Amino acid sequence: MKYIRKTDKSIKQASADLETAVVAHGFGVLHIHNLRETMHKKGVEFNEDCLIFEVCNPHKAKQVLETDMSMNMALPCRISVYSEAGDNYIGMILPAALLGMLSDSDALKEVATEVEELSIQMIEDAI
Repeated sequence: MKYIRKTDKSIKQASADLETAVVAHGFGVLHIHNLRETMHKKGVEFNEDCLIFEVCNPHKAKQVLETDMSMNMALPCRISVYSEAGDNYIGMILPAALLGMLSDSDALKEVATEVEELSIQMIEDAI
């Protein structure tokens, strides 16, 4: 259900390398959520780094939405760069597993599997 890889890179470097990999694989970064920063602004102390990248390939998103518009709730894909107990990681929820819980559509499964394979390669390129 999850794909997580440990990286020896800093959060900053892993994030930069992930952003490069996302673009290289035909996706775009729509937004990066900085959870530590957001929590701090809300008065909540949070000591770990956690950057959540919202990534999207518009052609793949269109295929998903034309098959089942309600899948908009599962988009865009998210890939996280985060620290935990002194180690850094890059990970995601597997798209095929996520969409598989929401739909039995073979067409969605095919698109989700393609996106999953590309997303895994993005993570591998960034670690």
